[in-house]
Amino acid sequence: MNIPILTLIAVFALIAVRKIGHFNIKIWQSMTCGALLVLATGEISGPDALKAIDFNVMLFLFGMFVVGQALVASGYLYALAYHLFNRMTSVPQLVCGILFGAAVSSALLMNDTLAIIGTPLVLRLAREHNINSRLLLLTLAYAITIGSVMSPIGNPQNFLIASQGGLSAPFLTFFKALAILPTLLNLIVTYLILRLFYRQQFITAMPLTHNPVKLLDKKLAKLAQASLFLLIGLITLNIILSAIHSTVQLKLSHIALIAALPPVLFSSARLHLLKSLDWSTLLFFAAMFVLMSSVWQTGIMQQQVTELHMDLTTIPAIMLLSASLSQLISNVPLVALYLPMLTNPSPESLMALAAGSTIAGNLLILGAASNVIIIQHAEKHEATLGFFEFARVGIPLGFVNLLIYWIWFQYGYG
Repeated sequence: MNIPILTLIAVFALIAVRKIGHFNIKIWQSMTCGALLVLATGEISGPDALKAIDFNVMLFLFGMFVVGQALVASGYLYALAYHLFNRMTSVPQLVCGILFGAAVSSALLMNDTLAIIGTPLVLRLAREHNINSRLLLLTLAYAITIGSVMSPIGNPQNFLIASQGGLSAPFLTFFKALAILPTLLNLIVTYLILRLFYRQQFITAMPLTHNPVKLLDKKLAKLAQASLFLLIGLITLNIILSAIHSTVQLKLSHIALIAALPPVLFSSARLHLLKSLDWSTLLFFAAMFVLMSSVWQTGIMQQQVTELHMDLTTIPAIMLLSASLSQLISNVPLVALYLPMLTNPSPESLMALAAGSTIAGNLLILGAASNVIIIQHAEKHEATLGFFEFARVGIPLGFVNLLIYWIWFQYGYG
C-alpha cells in the first residue's frame, strides 16, 4: 500500500466533491489533512518536510496578500476598477476587458499577484451587474494563466526556467517564442469557449451601468497606492536589470515584502489588516509542498515516465509530460525536476516547458497555484468555483491551448 499516492488520490477526491454529509470541506483543509497524514505515518520526515516548503514562494504570497488586502480594505481597488471598466456596457465587453487586461497584467505582475488582487474585483463586478460569478472567475483564471506564459516573470516556473535555463536574453526569448500570435490566438479561443459554455450570460440585453465607488479609508488607500507603485516600480527595475544582464537581481519574494511595507509600517489598521489575511491559503501551499514531496519520493511517477520509453527532450514529450505531471505535483516542482533532464537545452525546448507547465493550469484546479488562490479568495467572499465546473470548461480549453502552442513550435517559431 503506497500511502502518499493513496493520500493524493483522496485529496483530489475531497477537492472534487468538497462535501461529506453535512460538512463542507475547503481545499486547504483537504490538503492539510493529506500533509499531516504522510507526516504522521513517517512517509516524509520532519526535516524533509521543512526542506520541501519553498519559503521564497511563501514570503512572496504573504507580501502580496498584504498588498491585496490593503487594496480591497481601502476601497482603492474598486475605485481603480471603476475607472478601467466604466465604459464597458455589455457582458461581452466586460469579459473581453477582464480577459485581455488580466492577461497583459499577469505577464508583468505575475499570475499569483493578479489572482490575489483580481478575485475580489471580478466578484464585485459579478454582484454589481448580476453576472454569473463562475463565468468571471473562470475568465480571470484562464486569462492570467495564458498571459503569464509569455514572460519570464509571468509565473514562478517561468522565472525558474529563465534563471536556471541559461537564457542570455530571457525577456526577448520569451517574447519571440510565446507572445503575440500564439498567446493572442489562445485568448481569442478562450473567449469563444467561455461564450459557448455560458451563452445565456452573453445574450443579456440589459446594458451594464457602473456605479461610482468611494474610498473606504483614504489614508489606507494612499498606502495601498504606494504599495502598488512600489510593486510595479521594482518589477520594472528587475526587468531592466535582467535586460542589461546585471548580476544584481531582486528576488520576487523581496519585491513583494518591500511592496507590503507601507500599510504594515504606517497604517493604524495594520493589526486588523494582518488578521484579515488569507492565512488558510498560505497553509494550503505549505501542505501542498509537503504532500507533493512525499509523493515524488515514492519514485512511482519517475518509474511510470521511464516505462513510457519516450525521448523526454522532444517538444511533444516536454509539453505532454509537463502539462500532465503538473496536475499531480504542481508546475513549479515539476519544472525544477524537469530542467536537469534537459542537458544543454535549446531555447525552443525551454519555451515548450514553459508553455506546457503553465497551460497545465487551464486543465484542472490543481494544475496552477493561481487557480487555488482564486478559489480560496472567492470562498472568503462567499462565492466558489467547483472542481467539475472548472474541469468541464478547462479540459477542452487546455487541450486546444496546448495544440495551438504545439503547432506554433512546429511551424511558426524559429
